[in-house]
Amino acid sequence: MKLNKIWAVWLLALMLAVTAGCGNAEKEGTPASEPAKQEAKAPEQAAPKTTYPLKLKDATGEEITFDKAPAKVVSLAPSETEALFAIGLDKEIVGVSDFDDYPAAAASKPKMGGMKPNVETIVAAQPDVVFVAGLTSADTIKNLRGLNIKVFQFNPKTIDAVIQDIETYGQITDRQAEAKKVTDQMKKELQQVTDAVKSVTNEQKKKVYIEFSPGYTVGKGEFMDEMITISGGVNVAGDLTGWQQINEENIIKANPDVILYAKSVVDENNKTLADIIKARSGWDQITAIKDNRLAGLDDNLLSRPGPRVTQGLIEVAKAIYPDLVK
Repeated sequence: MKLNKIWAVWLLALMLAVTAGCGNAEKEGTPASEPAKQEAKAPEQAAPKTTYPLKLKDATGEEITFDKAPAKVVSLAPSETEALFAIGLDKEIVGVSDFDDYPAAAASKPKMGGMKPNVETIVAAQPDVVFVAGLTSADTIKNLRGLNIKVFQFNPKTIDAVIQDIETYGQITDRQAEAKKVTDQMKKELQQVTDAVKSVTNEQKKKVYIEFSPGYTVGKGEFMDEMITISGGVNVAGDLTGWQQINEENIIKANPDVILYAKSVVDENNKTLADIIKARSGWDQITAIKDNRLAGLDDNLLSRPGPRVTQGLIEVAKAIYPDLVK
């Protein structure tokens, strides 16, 4: 996949019958002196149903009213599309962005544009709501709302916020049971990592450098930085904010123990991002390169704030502490 396409994909990505039983029967042949065994099952709680009209504020601060569960939905970002499919809205999705590639069913959905959404195509789809991510421009949102199209933006900056956004999707679409299954799994994966690295002391923490597009790294305020922290590492670019061009001398001076990079990035000369990093002048003195501690990761798992982001967290933790995270 060529670098410019990967960069565009990355940018768009830079979100369960009540049953009860209780037994108290004495087993046949059980001695009188032995108490009867009891088997009690806690009643399962029915998933909550959404009460409409539902009013919620989106990431733009706009209060959006939903009179009923949307029957026709458009998604303008891969992260949003993944969340919608994860909670079972395949039939309701009438349009996705040009960059949506997961799950496989997303490929067969009508395309609504890329970096610049196709407003005419969106209008023709007659959606009840358009879900957008943080990188959707304010002008696009304004234009769609000006055409009386309901737009709801998500812009999470932490893993907890991604989980909350998926819960919100479930609430909006009256798929709270399905959303809970997804978020329960995400919380389990998050706990898996925190439990695995809890024994790492401050003195033992690995210094980590992350590069997911040539020459760019990420600092505080983004969930990739949070991933490194949750994984028990220290981001060597943690003094920066958001995505920034790197200062090569500063990275050499920081001397990271581990380097993470996007394994899908290949330039016009068929060089991987690892090749590019290793070829930089003076970088051969960095501990991570001398010890061959470079890890290529699936950039979609890390760059998309959707239901697979905690799977990405596990991959980050494995790369930093392979002996602790299995």
